[in-house]
Amino acid sequence: MFVVMNRIPVKPEYAEQFEEIFRTRARLVDRMPGFLRNLVLRPQNPEDPYIVLTFWESEAAFRAWTESPAFREGHARSGTLPKEAFRGPNRLETFVAFLDSEVQGG
Repeated sequence: MFVVMNRIPVKPEYAEQFEEIFRTRARLVDRMPGFLRNLVLRPQNPEDPYIVLTFWESEAAFRAWTESPAFREGHARSGTLPKEAFRGPNRLETFVAFLDSEVQGG
């Protein structure tokens, strides 16, 4: 499994607007081959970033998504918050899962 983590530092006064963007997202990624699920984590400490996790069958499936027209369409709304809504740039990190308690033998 390939996991993508996006750390997004949102100022507390923009948190509700940020969350609404995810609640009403286009859901285009949900239909992509190899997509498993999406998880958005709200920080308990408002100074910490939101964490957006996407889970993929493979890195190739994720790369195909980022190069697709659906990716561009799905992210078109991501710029709807002003720059001042963020405490800094987002940070994208990628991982390969070598252990998964939901998978036998994982």
